[in-house]
Amino acid sequence: MSKVISISISFLILLQSFGLHTDDIAQIDNFIEHAKFHSEQYGDNVLVFISKHYGELKAEHDREHQEEKEEHEQLPFQHHCHLTSVVVYTANSFNPELGSPLFSESNSSNFHYQAPSSSLHAMGLLQPPRQS
Repeated sequence: MSKVISISISFLILLQSFGLHTDDIAQIDNFIEHAKFHSEQYGDNVLVFISKHYGELKAEHDREHQEEKEEHEQLPFQHHCHLTSVVVYTANSFNPELGSPLFSESNSSNFHYQAPSSSLHAMGLLQPPRQS
């Protein structure tokens, strides 16, 4: 069951990385219906239809066919996502009077063993595992 959940979440992340949203999947039937309309009305094949609604012919098609504006708004993949990244550079002023930091090497060790002082350990209840 966990594999099914992880695969479905991975698939969801993949779709979102392509810019697909759940409302796009729900609007696929509008896409097919409008493509059939273009095929019957204008004789467009699928590539011309995609070019008229998503490609280089989109501006011309929108200008010439204002009566289809509501249908065009119902087509999938019409949302525009913008990604903005802000890069900030700060100039750190260097003061040469401070000099470089001094690093000293210490040979003393801070690690030591302390015998357990618990009464449970003394009675033999808490013992480390043994090989048999």
